[in-house]
Amino acid sequence: MAITVAVNGACGRMGSRVVALVCENKDLKLVSALERDGHPSLKKDIGAILGLGNLGVLLTTEIEGKADVLIDFSSPEALEKRIDNCVKKGVAMVIGTTGLLDSHHKKLQQASKSIPCLVSPNMSIGVNLVFDIVTQVSKALGEGFDIEIIETHHRFKKDAPSGTALRIAERICEATKRDMKTDVVYGRQGITGERPGKQIGIHAVRLGDTIGDHTVIFSNLGERIEINHRAHSRDTFVRGAIRAAKFIAGKPPGLYSMQDVLR
Repeated sequence: MAITVAVNGACGRMGSRVVALVCENKDLKLVSALERDGHPSLKKDIGAILGLGNLGVLLTTEIEGKADVLIDFSSPEALEKRIDNCVKKGVAMVIGTTGLLDSHHKKLQQASKSIPCLVSPNMSIGVNLVFDIVTQVSKALGEGFDIEIIETHHRFKKDAPSGTALRIAERICEATKRDMKTDVVYGRQGITGERPGKQIGIHAVRLGDTIGDHTVIFSNLGERIEINHRAHSRDTFVRGAIRAAKFIAGKPPGLYSMQDVLR
């Protein structure tokens, strides 16, 4: 039996690709397409809106039908409105939305006591492997290597630095006993003085239609190691989210990550 899927932000850059690829996947069935109150296309067929032909699913503001999983790449504000709805209806959540605040994470943690919630700042399979790689490299190199993270995204991205860059920094801090609050800096300006040994620099670049590039640099006075990931298409993230949806459907309540999917 196909896993039934709801998509939040179904008309957005990411949501529209989720709808398209869900409809192409024989193991999934789209049952609900969601958008904000006042959206001009409400009550129209989502397939017709996106040029996919009529799918028999109208664009609404609330989850329609019996959905097993909701996939969300919308915004922190839009996501927040869906959490209570999913808890009430018993719908699992796959969340790729970035820019979440502590308040959102706390609400998701509370929701995960009732439903399975999979949260990741990046749904790409490759990026999630990079998280593990930078952990291993950080542990192996030890002290004496400077660490910089550079992320590049399209001009329309609203949050900086990217959730992926922050997760990379978190993994490095965990591996090397650094502190995100005291050892991480975001860009540099002015007379900054000599670089502190434990410092991690994060730099956000916004250019044109760049999907998402991340580079992690480890360097000492004699050599440099660079770990790169470049996303060629938004479908990269959508395919990861679909894999996550298949994984989480039917799972017990709890907070999950893409590392759980890849194990």
